[in-house]
Amino acid sequence: MIKKLHNMGLRSSHMYTAAMASIGLSFCTWVVSRQMESAGIDRADRWGIFIGQWAPTLMAMGVALRVEETHMTDDEMRKMDSDMEMGTRTSGNSRVHAPAR
Repeated sequence: MIKKLHNMGLRSSHMYTAAMASIGLSFCTWVVSRQMESAGIDRADRWGIFIGQWAPTLMAMGVALRVEETHMTDDEMRKMDSDMEMGTRTSGNSRVHAPAR
């Protein structure tokens, strides 16, 4: 699954950004729910916790994508470079070199 996401152009930096946004969204949701709803602090806590639970999953996916990025073979790296030169891939992080095997 991670390789498929990587091949689709999703990068670890995207997942790390989504995790950080999830933390901020969790806090904002808690504040808004606490002030706007009459259900009380219990519902606000539930909203904050629900959205806050996304962050660990998104971070874990970011780590898995980082591993995928750093373990690319030389052939995969050359293919990605040629795809980028042709303009077929516009998203992505800075180039990561594969370790020597």
